[in-house]
Amino acid sequence: MLQANSFGAINFGHAKLGDRRRTKRLVELVDQIVARPGGTLPQKFRNPADLRAFYRLMNCDQVTHEAILAAHRQATISKISQTPERVLIIHDSTELDFTEHKSLEELGPIGCGTRRGYITQNSLAVRATNGEPVGLVHQILHRRENVSKDESRSERYRRENRESLLWVKSCQALPNQPNCVDVCDRGADNFEFIQYEVSNDRKFVIRSAQNRRMFVGHDHAEEAPVEKLRDYMESLEAATTAELELTSKSELKRGRGKQPKKQVTRLERKAKLAVSYAPVEILASRTAGSKFTGSVKVWCVRIWELETPKGQEKLEWLLLTNEPVDTVEKALEIKGWYELRWVIEEYHKGIKTGVRVESPQFTTEERLQPCIALLSITALTLLQIRDASRQPDAKTRLATEVVSSALVEALSLWRHKRVCPDWTVHDFYLALARLGGHQNRRSDHPPGWQVLWEGWKELLPMWIGYQAALAKQTCGKT
Repeated sequence: MLQANSFGAINFGHAKLGDRRRTKRLVELVDQIVARPGGTLPQKFRNPADLRAFYRLMNCDQVTHEAILAAHRQATISKISQTPERVLIIHDSTELDFTEHKSLEELGPIGCGTRRGYITQNSLAVRATNGEPVGLVHQILHRRENVSKDESRSERYRRENRESLLWVKSCQALPNQPNCVDVCDRGADNFEFIQYEVSNDRKFVIRSAQNRRMFVGHDHAEEAPVEKLRDYMESLEAATTAELELTSKSELKRGRGKQPKKQVTRLERKAKLAVSYAPVEILASRTAGSKFTGSVKVWCVRIWELETPKGQEKLEWLLLTNEPVDTVEKALEIKGWYELRWVIEEYHKGIKTGVRVESPQFTTEERLQPCIALLSITALTLLQIRDASRQPDAKTRLATEVVSSALVEALSLWRHKRVCPDWTVHDFYLALARLGGHQNRRSDHPPGWQVLWEGWKELLPMWIGYQAALAKQTCGKT
């Protein structure tokens, strides 16, 4: 019997797949994946009949990437419309590598061009107050073309599949909700996208990557000089200061121009930041071949680290927004919104290492793509494991309101050698983190989704054993 409030029912109960039986089967299979999200498909579906049913479902012509995504998007937009607070739509891309899938020869180049796969543009909705994921509102599986090195700038602007258009395409598929703000990294700093956002009355926060031409203020005189954005913002004194906890991080960063990528390691530290802000009017690029003209009135918020440890990169953000920034409080709010970009980076880790979206061995893109959408959506449960433990009511809300009573019983038996039906969400997730290797010391950071995920993988076999023991006890009883 299907649970009306299960993850599958909530997100896919209204999927339009041409047959109600397909929708029902989809819900059942999704709930099985949520119960065991890690590993390959055979590991997600321990019953061979369920695995075959999943393959058959993915093989239906009506089961497409868009059909799967549309059902979840509908549920997510409904949540957003009922949310009184701001919701951030965080846009970012990641590469999905399917090089080892020999039959998928038409996939585009990724990385340095020696691998094949998709540039996957995800749009993740999160609550602005705490970064709690609401849902995946859009996903684009982009195939990069093999473009000639001699392609001119004007030829690139005319090419309809250029990657700079992914930002516009991500937003074109979304309704213009008044409480939503698009949050984007430096890849979105192109005049075409900024102009699109303003003309369609969409709110945005975009990290600037270019020292753009601009006028100071929104009501400048006709003879006002053209200045450079970065140069002007660096000339302003700090309006306030703030602090930011930086976690340790290691990533491969792209060099400027033709410089090769390099590994950059950031050490954990508490950064003291300065914040300034100003209204500016940015101008379209004068680069040859550019088809964009005019100007756009925005506000710019500069955030920079005052004292950077030796050997570390200085933290500095130039944030462009069309939200009026006329107070220090508003500038700090914009800073806080951009800080929540890290949620989508965690989400991308969940897609790749949690649900292992690159592992399915489909032989055609038509079958692979709906599977990618399905696994990308179920990966949200990994983030929700963490977020439930960080809500204000975590120490008073019963764990059984979030997870099944059987899971609470199995985990409490492991932790305290007795069943604890009155465990709170906080109790449950501390024990789950301990099962995943977290020490629960006061000096430790709160457990992230990866530690909780390790605990979740340990808990599921424990739960299966617990269920088997209960069945054995009741066997033969009437």
